[in-house]
Amino acid sequence: MSQSTLERPPAESAHAARPRRRLKSGGLLHIYTWLVIIWLVIPIAVMIAFAFNDTPGRYNQHWDGFTLKWWGKIFEIEDLTKALWTSLAIAVISSLVATALGTGIGYALGRFRFRGSGTLNVIMFSTISSPELIMGASLLSLFVSLNVGPGFTTIVIAHIMFSISFVAAIVRARVVTLDRSIEEAAADLGATPWTTFWKVTFPIILPAVFSGALLAFALSIDDFVVTNFTAGSTVTFPLWIWGATRVGLPPQVNVMGTLIFAVGVLIAVVTNIRSRQQGKRD
Repeated sequence: MSQSTLERPPAESAHAARPRRRLKSGGLLHIYTWLVIIWLVIPIAVMIAFAFNDTPGRYNQHWDGFTLKWWGKIFEIEDLTKALWTSLAIAVISSLVATALGTGIGYALGRFRFRGSGTLNVIMFSTISSPELIMGASLLSLFVSLNVGPGFTTIVIAHIMFSISFVAAIVRARVVTLDRSIEEAAADLGATPWTTFWKVTFPIILPAVFSGALLAFALSIDDFVVTNFTAGSTVTFPLWIWGATRVGLPPQVNVMGTLIFAVGVLIAVVTNIRSRQQGKRD
């Protein structure tokens, strides 16, 4: 009995030491995570701050004080405003088409096994991993060989081509994890395959479709490399900013960037809240 009593304290001390080691490693991980977050947020914070900069001239180069005047003059620069609307139009069109096509591809790859599905998977992920420089140059060569002049239409086609794979990958991941018994139950109750898809399957994969659409929109609106190869005389928001950096960016650029960022954050917050509410109902 005395031996077991003497052996007990080391065991208890060993168990007591483990939480301290876990706490120490967890604290370091938390510090590292916050440092990364701060590093990622700094450029965005600078952009937002310079949207309120009271610069005396047109170019926003250093901090001169706080003001709200640029928010009332956001559309004062005509070329910048036109470039922004062009980017938004391209992003909306390309994201809608890419979402429609990518959803079909993702559903087919996740649900069915057919001849060529493996090759299609390789092509899809090759498109995602391909450098934008290679993609832009190859698309330009394609348009030139087809005798198609670069412009608004070629930008839309290019953005659709590199966005489809992202949408398809997201939708495919959701379809693979889909519970087939729900669709089988709908079929047992007399639903046709078309009705089953729209009434049962599509609502389940809709969050993935929505996520793919948002990603396609984000990829399109800030793309520079592929757009630069296929734009011709068309000027988008990123192309205008690149040209303006030679002399300095006006405060309106930061205002527009802040608005775009705020809209993205708002959509993410609303989506997260709705997902939590749906999870609680389920």
